[in-house]
Amino acid sequence: MAKTKIAVTVDKRTLGEVDRWVRQRRYPSRSQAVEAALEAAVKRQQRQRLAEEAAKLDPVEEKALAEEGMGANEWPAY
Repeated sequence: MAKTKIAVTVDKRTLGEVDRWVRQRRYPSRSQAVEAALEAAVKRQQRQRLAEEAAKLDPVEEKALAEEGMGANEWPAY
């Protein structure tokens, strides 16, 4: 996947932690550590959005829909 450079400003404590990860060889570079953190944040947001949308569903209605076609040889007409 193509990558694009960006500039990021972080506080010294956070940068110190990232640098420690690089020294410990958890990440090969600052860039890859920041990229991994951003990817994790994006995934968290996606899971959160999925959970929020799932919470909007009515369990009783969803169960009724799931059971509607059970035992039938054909899909019900919608």
